[in-house]
Amino acid sequence: MATSTVPAAIDALLVILRTAPELSGVRVFDGPPTDDMAGPDFVAVGWQPEGEEAPAITQDFNAAGARTRDEEFDLLCWAESWTGDRSVSARRVRAFELLAVVEQAIRASGAQPEAPTLGGVVLWSHLTGATLRQMFTQDGTRVGIAFTVSCRARI
Repeated sequence: MATSTVPAAIDALLVILRTAPELSGVRVFDGPPTDDMAGPDFVAVGWQPEGEEAPAITQDFNAAGARTRDEEFDLLCWAESWTGDRSVSARRVRAFELLAVVEQAIRASGAQPEAPTLGGVVLWSHLTGATLRQMFTQDGTRVGIAFTVSCRARI
């Protein structure tokens, strides 16, 4: 019996994003980027820059009898675009395109009715917040979006 669905939820979200056709060519990291971040676009699951936070988990019994528990947690993630140019607008548009792909990938559709459950790992998941960050560096403009995928599960 698992004590938390967090590891399986992260793994499931990684699979969903790595197989999304719209993210073809976009690096999808498990946690912090482990190689050169100089590529044009990437998405990180379970990591945000300057953040040491891991998912905060809350659990409680879902009914009398203490047989199962409900679990809620937020997966902190990051989507970033960079090309080395100075165009803030182009990078911002691309960062929001990446975020839109993530949001669509976990939204229920006719082709993917189980998407919000991360393939049955959680009861539901959805994009619940985002913060735009625009940075000028000596190597060009970077635009990132810190975002949260909130989940509820039964264990």
